[in-house]
Amino acid sequence: MIRNILIGVLAAGVIGTGVWGYNEHQEKEALVIQGENTYQRAFHDLTYRVDLINDELGSTLAMNSKERLSPSLSEVWKITSEAQNDIGQFPLVLSSFSKTEEFLYKLGEFSYRHAVRDFDEEPLTEDEYENLQTLYSQSEEIQTEMRNVQSKVLKDDVRWMDINDQLQAQDEPLDNSIIDGFHIIDEKVGAFSEVDFGAGDSHLSSNAKEIAENLSGEEINEEEARDKAAKFLDSGNKGNIDIEMAGEGLEYEAYTVTVPDEKHDTTTTMDITKKGGHAVWMLNEREVEEQKISLSEASEKAKAFLERNEYDSMQLVDSKQYDNIGVFEFVVLKDDVRIYSDAIVLEVALDQGDVIGFEAFPYLANHKKDRDLEVSLTQEEAEENLNPHLDVKEHHLGVIENQLEEEVLCHEFYGVIDKDTFRIFINAKSGREEVVQKMQNPERIFKG
Repeated sequence: MIRNILIGVLAAGVIGTGVWGYNEHQEKEALVIQGENTYQRAFHDLTYRVDLINDELGSTLAMNSKERLSPSLSEVWKITSEAQNDIGQFPLVLSSFSKTEEFLYKLGEFSYRHAVRDFDEEPLTEDEYENLQTLYSQSEEIQTEMRNVQSKVLKDDVRWMDINDQLQAQDEPLDNSIIDGFHIIDEKVGAFSEVDFGAGDSHLSSNAKEIAENLSGEEINEEEARDKAAKFLDSGNKGNIDIEMAGEGLEYEAYTVTVPDEKHDTTTTMDITKKGGHAVWMLNEREVEEQKISLSEASEKAKAFLERNEYDSMQLVDSKQYDNIGVFEFVVLKDDVRIYSDAIVLEVALDQGDVIGFEAFPYLANHKKDRDLEVSLTQEEAEENLNPHLDVKEHHLGVIENQLEEEVLCHEFYGVIDKDTFRIFINAKSGREEVVQKMQNPERIFKG
């Protein structure tokens, strides 16, 4: 009798294990399919948008109407923003696409600055028209190469997840026609003749200058920097910490600190400013194993890391997962206003939950600046400037940097149209629509 019961229990256990294993396999397969679909959609959307950018730039060259020129340039700005979002969805193997991303950013800035100006008072100059011609020609080159890559993708039935896995599994660069195609595009963009993009051209390097101007505190020596690094990383092994002055060319002086990570047989590297001893960035490039904790659990690990290092009043505003790494953006919350300019980004390994990446450039450049946080428009008044078809789900107040690189206080709305989720910033002083962003995450959870 007992033997029969034991056999029954063991059989049930085997069946239960089989069911659990099957369910786990199904969940992993669903994640792979979801990731593949995201990569495929982003690539084909980007190819389509590059076509649109080229068409719209070509149209501006033929326009003689000032009334049409501004809307057309506004459309270029909108499409370039969407194209940058597409690149942000690409697998990590395409990190070498940075020059193309920078080109799109600068093109968007150029288009916006010209779209918002009064062409009756300030018409296009000959130099600006030549710049448009150059940009049109350059976008045509990108369009041609993107179509070549798309043709290979469709012909070879490429799976992006396979390319990603192959590249991560070996030390040598993979001989892959798709990756080579993207390298060719980025090399061509890097070789483009210089275009005067205007004031926005300096934005990509402005953080360093702003950090230098905004740093506070007394200067620290090497030993103090070593102590701060050990405390920041919660490392008790100060004796083996290497330290040297950061490379030349920075607008501010900093120490580069290398801390051994004996547990993972690797090192953690970080920069600490000489003035004030502030952490600028940190990176541990250890290999991350199979995921064991959820993105939500990892966000709590990131929050605890910030609190331990005395970054107060920080609120999580965005989270994404790339392979087995969670990426989290936190901003300062002041008087219930999200200060998006004061942002810190952290990476958490989803196998063990340790923080392996930290970046605080915007935070150091902007923190503690005086800001006017008084609104002129109420939430209800701001909502009148929204698309009437938008079903508003969530509202916040936030300070963002607009396309003119000015900080503006905004009403931040999350809403839904059909199955798509949007984040929209309405200027809390003027009611102007500052930013409209289509959210990529279909599983966003709205707060009550």
